[in-house]
Parts: sequence; structure tokens; C-alpha cells
Amino acid sequence: MNLLNQGGLLLMLCLTLGLAPFYPEPHIWGKIQWVMGGAVGMQPMDWFDLVLHGTPWVLMGRFLILKSLGKI
Repeated sequence: MNLLNQGGLLLMLCLTLGLAPFYPEPHIWGKIQWVMGGAVGMQPMDWFDLVLHGTPWVLMGRFLILKSLGKI
């Protein structure tokens, strides 16, 4: 089975890598707020961080869309 089509694995990735570090707020949430505020002062490392922590969420969204369409 394709790893990208395993909902349990994707959920685990979202809850760990997608949200880490958890305190004081999930890292991805801070990055999204920064981008929505104009991304002023974001360095290449910050963009890499956004991609790293955002990838599990994008893959989960893809999985849910394909599952709802009956393609998986």
C-alpha cells in the first residue's frame, strides 16, 4: 500500500511533526500567522520550516479529498 494513502500514518505525522513544538503554540500556526501578516522578515530557514511543518497537513488534505471522492 502507498504510504501517502495511509490515514493513520498521516494523522500521526500531523499530530507530531505538523504541530511540534507544542508550547507556547504549534509552530505551524505561528508560521501561518507570520505569512498572513505579510511575511516581513522571514528568512529562507523560516520558509523551510513552514514547508516542513505544513507538508503533513497538505498530505492529509489530499488524503481526505481523495477518500471523499472514492479514489482511495
